[in-house]
Amino acid sequence: MKIAFVGKGGSGKTTLSALFIRHLAAAGRPVIAVDADINQHLGPALGLTDAQAAELPSLGAHLPQIKEYLRGSNPLIGSADEMIKTTPPGRGSRLLRIVEENPVYAACARPVALDEGSVRLLATGAFTEEDLGVACYHSKVGAVELLLNHLIDGQDEYIVTDMTAGSDSFASGLFTRFDLTFLVAEPTRKGISVYRQYKEYAQDFGVRLRVVGNKVQHPDDLAYLRREVGDDLLTSFGQSDWVRRLERGEEPALQSLEPANRAVLERLRAEADATHERRDPERYTAQAVHFHLRNAESWGNAKVGIDLATQVDKGFVLSADGADAAASARA
Repeated sequence: MKIAFVGKGGSGKTTLSALFIRHLAAAGRPVIAVDADINQHLGPALGLTDAQAAELPSLGAHLPQIKEYLRGSNPLIGSADEMIKTTPPGRGSRLLRIVEENPVYAACARPVALDEGSVRLLATGAFTEEDLGVACYHSKVGAVELLLNHLIDGQDEYIVTDMTAGSDSFASGLFTRFDLTFLVAEPTRKGISVYRQYKEYAQDFGVRLRVVGNKVQHPDDLAYLRREVGDDLLTSFGQSDWVRRLERGEEPALQSLEPANRAVLERLRAEADATHERRDPERYTAQAVHFHLRNAESWGNAKVGIDLATQVDKGFVLSADGADAAASARA
C-alpha cells in the first residue's frame, strides 16, 4: 500500500504518520517510511536523534544514480539524463519492491530500530539556503515520485510518506501516486480550510482521501469535524500524554499508548487494507502517463531536448504482471 499523510503545518501529521509506521512495524508488516516534508521531522518522530536524522542520505542528492538504476534496459529511454520525475516505467525498466535489496535502498535507505519492529527510512533532504534561487522543493520530492512510479507493493506491505504541509502536495502529480491519503485535520476553521482545498484538488483524479481528526479534546470538537467533513471523517485522535512525552524527547514504548488512540491506528490500518482490494493498476499507470505528458509539454521537452512522449510504453501496466514482463525484457 502506498499511503500519504498530509495536512496543514502544525496539524500533527508527522506525529500521526510516525505512530502509524510504528503500529505497522509492531504488527510485523514490512514498511518503508519516506520523509517528503520540506521540514524533515519524521526521523526524530521515529526515535532518531537530531544528529542521526541529519546524517540521513538525501534522495535528491542521489537522483542521477536512482534514474540510472530504474532505467534498466528500457529501450525507450536513451540515458538517465533523459528521465524526469514523472518518467513512467516500461518493459525493461527496473521496478522496486518493498522487501528486497537494491542499489537505491543501499544508497538512500537507512534502517530504524523501533521498540517493536523496524523500518527503512528514506528522506528527500531538507530545502536549504543553497537551494534558493536555483531550485524548488518539488525538484527534491521528484525522486519520491519517480520511485513510486516504479514501485510494486503487495498485500500487507506499506510505503508511508509524510508529505509537505498545506496544498503544496498538489503542485505536481505526486498526490496521485498513493492508494490512500490520510488528511490530518484539527477541529478549527484553518484545518477545515485545508481539507476543502485538498478535496477540490483530489476529486478530479479519484484520489481516495480520508480525514483523521487530531487534537480532539471535547465532544464539540468531534461534532464540528463531523459537520464540516461528513463521511470523509474516518476517525479522530484525542489527547495523548504519550505524544507529549515523545515531544519532550522521551522514548515511550508503543504499548503504553492510550488504548483509544491505539485503536485509531488500527482503524487506519483496516482502511488501508480495505483500499488495497480496490486498486486499479491500469488507472494508476494512466495517471502517471497523464502527468508525464503534461510535464513534457510544459517544461520537460525543452529541458531535456527530446520529445519525452516517446518514453511512454503504451502496452505496459504497473502491476505484478508488469514486473514479470519487465524482468523478461531484461533477460
